[in-house]
Amino acid sequence: MQTTSFPKSEIQILLLENVHPVAEEAFAAEGFQVQTVKGAISEAELVKRIRDVHVLGIRSKTRVTPAVIDEARRLLAVGAFCIGTNQVALAHANKKGVPVFNAPFSNTRSVAELILAEIVMLSRHLGDRSREVHEGRWRKVAVGSHEVRGKTIGIIGYGHIGSQIGVLAEAFGMRVLFYDIMAKLPMGNNHSVGKLTDLLEQSDFVTLHVPETPQTKEMIGAAELAHMKRGACLLNASRGTVVVIEALADALRNGHIGGAAVDVYPDEPESNSDGFASPLCGLANVILTPHIGGSTEEAQEAIGREVSAALLKLINAGSTTGAVNFPQIEIPATKDTHRILNVHRNVPGVLRDINKIVSDRNANIRAQVLSTDPEIGYLMMDLDQGVSNDVKREIAGLSTSIKTRILY
Repeated sequence: MQTTSFPKSEIQILLLENVHPVAEEAFAAEGFQVQTVKGAISEAELVKRIRDVHVLGIRSKTRVTPAVIDEARRLLAVGAFCIGTNQVALAHANKKGVPVFNAPFSNTRSVAELILAEIVMLSRHLGDRSREVHEGRWRKVAVGSHEVRGKTIGIIGYGHIGSQIGVLAEAFGMRVLFYDIMAKLPMGNNHSVGKLTDLLEQSDFVTLHVPETPQTKEMIGAAELAHMKRGACLLNASRGTVVVIEALADALRNGHIGGAAVDVYPDEPESNSDGFASPLCGLANVILTPHIGGSTEEAQEAIGREVSAALLKLINAGSTTGAVNFPQIEIPATKDTHRILNVHRNVPGVLRDINKIVSDRNANIRAQVLSTDPEIGYLMMDLDQGVSNDVKREIAGLSTSIKTRILY
């Protein structure tokens, strides 16, 4: 790879919320300036710190709001070292030319294993039995305890996590049903169902693995819980807004729902020192965990590697492959050229204006790729070195340009 035009020693990386050290090591190995912060910080504090930052790394607690993005005059990208990106103002970042990357694959196994463990725990009421023994009570009972073999699991959301849960559940001897709004290829003997109500009515265990969208908000409420088998169990390790907690608590208290395992909540504490309260606290056969579905050392290291690798490809090559809010481009480096990157408003005539600038300079374009979405276009262009600075300056001067830089 050719030398970047902007000195690597001046690129500033800010990593918050205990992002795994493997990411810090990857950035430091490139010669970047890396600052780390153990916890999340407030919007006001982030606004103060973001002004000269080139890459921001966060996890699930830090809110990257429009105010933060507006203040980040040098921001090249945001890395969400987690699966979800709802904590980032994605549309605003898009309009400002800031791609956002996440880790959609790295904690899949950790979440899947937790769900299978919780299914066994719910089936055997292990949470209650363990608490009783800790309290000095000995209740050796078999009533209400069952094997999971032969039972039916219903998976809502058959993506990376849901499909792996299906594979593991089948190995446990379970019958696997899944429901997804998109057509998905079944793994093993997993079976798709056409209606959510069909899945709810047939399943002994229902587990949720959907993103946070307007369509999934409160998708499991009193009506959906009423469709579930009496005594069935509900598990949610997706997003806290997906389940109406009060309705679930009512269904548990009246005995229609036999148990629940919840890892995510509509309102979660900002830090480990804050208290927590929920209508689910203290209910029988309810497992409550503090948003730890992907919190294993293996998953966090894998996330650190995955997101830092994507960010390094952006910094060093302009690649936006994997960005969740941005046109995706990736092309090999072209020998003896300079690479110009341009983000612009997606309006007619932009490519014409850019190509005219190049043509007027008698420059030879060795490679050029443009990708657009409804709001912006992202152009990557390799051209002759002798005129690259002039071309970059003129392209940046176009009224349609949002961000322009020479990569090397």
